[in-house]
Amino acid sequence: MVGLFKQKSPVNIILLLVFGLVLKAPLFLFQKPALVSVTDGKLYSGYIVPLFDPANGAAIASLLAFALLYIQALLLNYLVNEYRLLPRPNYLPAMAYLLITSLLPEWNYFSAPLLANTLLIWIFIQLFKLYNAPRGREIIYNIGLTTGVCAFIFFPSVWVTICLLIGVMTLRPFRLNELFLLLMGVLTPFYFYAVYLFLNDSLTVKSLLIDFHFQLPPVHNTIWLSVGAALLAVPFLIGGYFVQTHLHKMLIQVRKNWSILLLYLLLTIGIPFLNAPDSFHNWVLIAVPFAAFHAAAYFYLPRSWVALALFVITTGIIFYEQYGTALWQ
Repeated sequence: MVGLFKQKSPVNIILLLVFGLVLKAPLFLFQKPALVSVTDGKLYSGYIVPLFDPANGAAIASLLAFALLYIQALLLNYLVNEYRLLPRPNYLPAMAYLLITSLLPEWNYFSAPLLANTLLIWIFIQLFKLYNAPRGREIIYNIGLTTGVCAFIFFPSVWVTICLLIGVMTLRPFRLNELFLLLMGVLTPFYFYAVYLFLNDSLTVKSLLIDFHFQLPPVHNTIWLSVGAALLAVPFLIGGYFVQTHLHKMLIQVRKNWSILLLYLLLTIGIPFLNAPDSFHNWVLIAVPFAAFHAAAYFYLPRSWVALALFVITTGIIFYEQYGTALWQ
């Protein structure tokens, strides 16, 4: 299977869909309605969640969740291939993303962070485009605007602005007006929402922003959580090692892109500690940078049987969690 996804073939798009359906089968067997938490943005909680009919809302939410996961896998694969993060085009990032998001059931349910993840991947596709863009003002503003919209879907995603500011300074010569333009894009949705609240005589800081605080998320199923953490950490460390080893062979742009992805990972690890809900679905944002490094591990491992063994162990644990335990129920 790893050998098949290591090739760039149009057939892999269909194979990836079949692979995703097998991995995500419990998503349809144990259907869950759209998840709601205190960190959800006003667009998600006020306009998207009410669209689900109580009678068949769980089925629709499961279908939409799978569609989002599949689209995100393809978008991430496009990002890695388009900007040559790996030496040859392949479908390993998409495979790794579907594997990673299967480690915890909450990462498969329709939720605000899962929906925001789609926009965040698109944001980084546009961000990496800036390196070769002669005039990037329009792209920078659109990046900021999309980030602001993300905050209205999943409010903690506004912290990604820090990564974007550093990313713009890394990929382009320092221009203060471009950084200001990015911030203006982020603030644009907040401005129009503030105008709406003002016209309805309900403008307050509390109504405009979400009150948040730091706390440790609750820990359940500690054995499987430890197993899932190990399956995240080990391929990540292997992939990070090989990326570092081959860094001198990469173009300057590729080195910078890897650095930005690592910074994004460090930021997203802290997001789940904001108003930590009684669930792990907020952690799904880390799946994107982790999948890129996991793909590097599968690609660079010198012996194919080692990559295959890593894949078999990961899928075996996932299948046992899904069909041999009650985690999904």
